[in-house]
Amino acid sequence: MRILVIEDNIGLNDAISEILRQEKYHVDSVFDGKDGYSFAKSGIYDCILLDIMLPKMDGYEVCRALRNERISTPILILSAKDSVQNKVQGLDLGADDYMTKPFSTSELLARIRSICRRKGEVILTKMTFGDITYNIDTCELSCTKSKSVVRLSYKESEILKLFLSKPGVIISKEEIITKVWGYDSDAGDSNVETYISFLRKKLQFVLSSTEIIVHKKLGYRIEDSND
Repeated sequence: MRILVIEDNIGLNDAISEILRQEKYHVDSVFDGKDGYSFAKSGIYDCILLDIMLPKMDGYEVCRALRNERISTPILILSAKDSVQNKVQGLDLGADDYMTKPFSTSELLARIRSICRRKGEVILTKMTFGDITYNIDTCELSCTKSKSVVRLSYKESEILKLFLSKPGVIISKEEIITKVWGYDSDAGDSNVETYISFLRKKLQFVLSSTEIIVHKKLGYRIEDSND
């Protein structure tokens, strides 16, 4: 799951981002509202943590603009502003939840899980397709037929999860780069090709009939060769 942290306090931004990374979330950090809005409107995030007092564009403006753009990504406002009026304003502009600073780590993580569930997203521990199962907690790929198991690297895991979340759908290299490396990454086609090659070898290692098929000029699709 990819989370965007929009917080101008560098120390707090770094602390929140590190907490989330320890929980195996992929995190992008920005430090002003204008950049936050630019990143968020890409629609690639599963959750946005948004401060109110931001330079260039405050949190209320960011929230309003995203909802006007029909970006439905769950937004959790994190702010030192603790009045009922502030909370009501944020929620009325489309935020899904509002937490006041300071806050506990456990509550922050619980709120994130909660707003993602409200969106209808189930936080899975295992994903399956054809004869393969991917265990998100252990990063292990297994084949039900051969009973073989292999561990995936972080990037391999993120790419496989993207394929498993869209079975049978062609996914472009651009989408893979954005989802796995980040919105402002300088990764290119060669990075995608390298990790697709790694994944194919892992699938072959566990003796799976599942394949990652290239569609020229379009992208890749995961397929079960037995179908």
